[in-house]
Amino acid sequence: MSGGKETPRQKMIGMMYLVLTALLALNVSKEILNAFVAIEDGLNTTNINFDGKNGILYSKFEKAMADNKTKTKPWFDKAQEAKKLSAELCGYVDELRSELYQEIQKLTKEQADTFHLVYLDSKDNYDIPTHILIGEDPEHATGKSVELKQKIEAFKTAMTALVPESEKAGLKLGLSTANVYSVAEEKEVTWESNIFYHNPVAAVMSAMAKIKNDVKNAESDVVSTLLKSIDANDFKFDAIEAKVVAPTSYIVQGEKYVADIFVSAHSSTQNPEVLIGKVDTTNKAQPKIIGEGKSIEVIGGVGKYEVAGTAEGVQEYSGVINVKAPDGSIKAYPFKGEYMVARPSMAVSPTKMNVFYIGVENPVDISVAGAAPTDVVATLTGTSGSIVSKGQGHYIVKVNSGTKCDINVSVKTKTGSKSMGKMEFRVKKVPSPLASFAGITGDGKATKGELAAAGGVIPKLEDFVFDLKFPVVSWVMSANINGVFVDVPASGPATTGQMKEMMNKVKAGGKILIEQVKVQAPDGTRSIPGCVIKVK
Repeated sequence: MSGGKETPRQKMIGMMYLVLTALLALNVSKEILNAFVAIEDGLNTTNINFDGKNGILYSKFEKAMADNKTKTKPWFDKAQEAKKLSAELCGYVDELRSELYQEIQKLTKEQADTFHLVYLDSKDNYDIPTHILIGEDPEHATGKSVELKQKIEAFKTAMTALVPESEKAGLKLGLSTANVYSVAEEKEVTWESNIFYHNPVAAVMSAMAKIKNDVKNAESDVVSTLLKSIDANDFKFDAIEAKVVAPTSYIVQGEKYVADIFVSAHSSTQNPEVLIGKVDTTNKAQPKIIGEGKSIEVIGGVGKYEVAGTAEGVQEYSGVINVKAPDGSIKAYPFKGEYMVARPSMAVSPTKMNVFYIGVENPVDISVAGAAPTDVVATLTGTSGSIVSKGQGHYIVKVNSGTKCDINVSVKTKTGSKSMGKMEFRVKKVPSPLASFAGITGDGKATKGELAAAGGVIPKLEDFVFDLKFPVVSWVMSANINGVFVDVPASGPATTGQMKEMMNKVKAGGKILIEQVKVQAPDGTRSIPGCVIKVK
């Protein structure tokens, strides 16, 4: 039994966590916060399953101790140390979670210790988590995340030391605390800052549940390695137990829930009988189905359970596995499981802001919970334009006109395409820049030296999300020369020789007008405001 292998369900939850964390820097919506609640709940359920899974490993150690104490005890002691290290680190994480709930929800410690994220009033609160876990400077954290990081690193070192030297190279404990590249900040940031700085408490709680998940997974990996080190052949087949393994317990309404149901020591040449139904466990030695159970197909000792996800919410099921014993009698092993059926959902998060600008490349990220990016299909309606996938959920949207548009999202499934909904966006023109000459926009003053040094007209667009260029098409310089108003036109942005002569003739106190400025904007040629310069 391999303890550290990550299941498809764990991979899915981990992928959802990474996607939603990336979305935080873009748009913290109620849907994203609620998604973190679902992820934290899924991780907590996985942690409970890990406890049960690890409990089986420790039970096997107890059995091995009873069979051969001398041979087993050195490995047994190491397994108990691994259990202690895991419990201590998980306990520390739980203390941090409790402290956050006490501060944010104003609870007593006793209340906070059993509080659930779904009931938190301020799921988007990031000030308190940042203050407690990071401190004031995200690049030089002084909060409790520093101690958490130290404990994680010490845990990994101590756990690695428990396994034989020959097994260390293949040991994958996860729990990386290395610096990471932040897409939002466009630079490398510390592990502490990436996970805890300025993130809402919903994300922080999910991150802590994920840390516990990794800790318990590491415990399982180490204990499995230690158990294997004794001698797997020493264990007898009398430790048979029923198992339910599903690739995922989270499905979208309309999809099928699939699970494998089998006994852990099953035989590929002798299929057991698997019955689904309510179980009567009054007789612990021989549990049985109440009424008629539903028999499912068994191939190679593994029962294949499939059921359509029609009703929303948590769905539970149970049954028994009937196995023929060596003496010919039938022994029954009860099992139970559950899965979550959720409404179809999607997440569309604009990379720049909640607007698409005409004529420019608008980046947008699109993802669907539980679906691979290659299975997501996005289309643009309500305006002329295009949406092009750049891979890994990244898209470029270009619009040509209109005031609003929709992004429609669907997912490719085994049975065809399934619509996941749509999201509306506003469509706007890129704002016009202001003409600048000699560093002046609007009205201003300049010396003749400053005017002579000016190379021409420069369009300036301040505080805009895109770095756009507006090539100058044409403009006119005007001035009063000896009582006569003179206009000098120019093509392109540069000052002409005639303009330089005119500026030299303007007396102190006179004014030079930059007007009739035309620039090339993303949606075509535009006239933009000029400027008035008084000669010092």
